[in-house]
Amino acid sequence: MGKKARVETNNRRDYSNISSNSKPGKKAAAAAASKKPSSKAAEQPSRATTTTATDAPPPLLPLPSQQRLLSSFTGAFGPVLASDSFPVLLQEVKAALFARDFEAAFTAARPESLEAYAARWSPTRALGYATVLLGIGEHLAEHVHRDVVSSGAAADVGPDGEGESAAPSPNGAAHPSVTSADTVADVQNSIEGLSIASGAESLDNEEATAGEKPSKTIKMLSIGGGAAEIAAFAAYLSQQDPLISGSVTLLDSAPWDSVVSKLHDALTTTPPISKYANAAAKAANGPLLRQPACLSSAFTKQDVLTMTRQQLSDTIGGADEILLVTLLFTLNELYTTGGIGKTTKFLLNLTAVIPEGSLLLVVDSPGSYSEAAVGKESKKYPMQWLLDHTLLKSEKDAVEGCRWEKLESHDSVWFRLADSLKYPISLENMRYQMHLYRATKP
Repeated sequence: MGKKARVETNNRRDYSNISSNSKPGKKAAAAAASKKPSSKAAEQPSRATTTTATDAPPPLLPLPSQQRLLSSFTGAFGPVLASDSFPVLLQEVKAALFARDFEAAFTAARPESLEAYAARWSPTRALGYATVLLGIGEHLAEHVHRDVVSSGAAADVGPDGEGESAAPSPNGAAHPSVTSADTVADVQNSIEGLSIASGAESLDNEEATAGEKPSKTIKMLSIGGGAAEIAAFAAYLSQQDPLISGSVTLLDSAPWDSVVSKLHDALTTTPPISKYANAAAKAANGPLLRQPACLSSAFTKQDVLTMTRQQLSDTIGGADEILLVTLLFTLNELYTTGGIGKTTKFLLNLTAVIPEGSLLLVVDSPGSYSEAAVGKESKKYPMQWLLDHTLLKSEKDAVEGCRWEKLESHDSVWFRLADSLKYPISLENMRYQMHLYRATKP
């Protein structure tokens, strides 16, 4: 991806030979960074959920769906994974990242290098992001229900997540067959048995709604988005009512359009299966999303830090179309390579044009991995503090547009891969910080 908005370049825990030193930001620091962080620096609503623990896992995507997601990556990027040049391509990407040459690593990279990157580092990210989306299901469900009610189509979705309804539940899992008890049982069984059972249940659910088109769309704008984001969004949608679809716009300065297109196809197309497979295996075989109409995607090659306020508004769409905006392993890279001044301007432009009720989800490296340097002395400030200082303004300091309410904040969370998951190469666990905001009117 591009120098200023790559989603996944800052995960130095995944490849130990990538330097963890942050490049100092621009000299012209925004006013947001003129003070030392303090307990009074940002006003946070008392109802925001805040944690610092690393061992409290969010709700998990069921194991069969996790495996289907990984299988989608295998299907989309099988040729590069099996290529003799795969190790060489990875070393080229690593070398460019080590030198912080994001132009060479992403923007000017060969198509096969981008595919190699996506095949190697995006699968874990996708599973982790899917877990985050399911973890904020309560807020997304409220988002969908509120919008459906305002459009007079509430009957298509049902009550707001209560009782036997198939509408999104607070944990983001809409299908009645996916319960917490089922998830525990899933972990205790083999992936083959899980896939067969889940495949049969999903097929039954989808046959019951055959011929029905999705009646409500969840919009997502993923800034710095690529392979991991579209796969995570598809995984989230796979756990929702079939009448709910998703539309994602992925915006990045590197040419990820071919990678995104291949993965979209793999996420929505039944993979090939041996003609000798038994009936149960054939019944279970299917894409992560069995209804292709449930997911639409578009990729825009654009550096978000060069966009005008009007361009950002046009990308977001109508003023009444609330959406989820994501910055997934992107914001710290914006701060460190684009500069605090430009990044703060982007956040203020977003605040000015985002529709009321929209959500902003920020996921990045935890702790000292996410710090931005400011001024002549290159003094470092935590990304989270810079973000809160920009977004959580007091009434007297409010800026144009919406105000932000902080809903959730988690300083350090682990996503751990299940041992039973299968992928052609080894993958690592992921640790991240997560912050969720909602746009409100004063």
